[in-house]
Amino acid sequence: QVQLVESGGGLVQAGGSLRLSCAASGRTFSSYNMGWFRQAPGKERELVAAISWTGGNTYYGDPVKGRFTISRDNAKNTVYLQMNSLKPEDTAVYYCAAVTAWVALEAHDYDYWGQGTQVTVSS
Repeated sequence: QVQLVESGGGLVQAGGSLRLSCAASGRTFSSYNMGWFRQAPGKERELVAAISWTGGNTYYGDPVKGRFTISRDNAKNTVYLQMNSLKPEDTAVYYCAAVTAWVALEAHDYDYWGQGTQVTVSS
């Protein structure tokens, strides 16, 4: 079992920045690839970014390329999502998730999920 807890969400104006954190506990965090997903009301959950267990490989969804950066610190059992140049369309609940496969693009591929953190971007 891996337990995941997200933090760092909130309300920010368009053009602003937020950094989300996902703290992991339980089984060996460093053996899992990690993803950040988001889900807006009425929309499907979509993969925002993913990072391999070493941190050496990353993936970004087209809507966030050049604005968001995923990183991890295996010594702290934490994965981060730095979000810059935020837009109102980035408003969603953001979830972190863990998976053994690389690269897993679909939500149903992931094994463990956090409870989510709300990000709201005002125009």
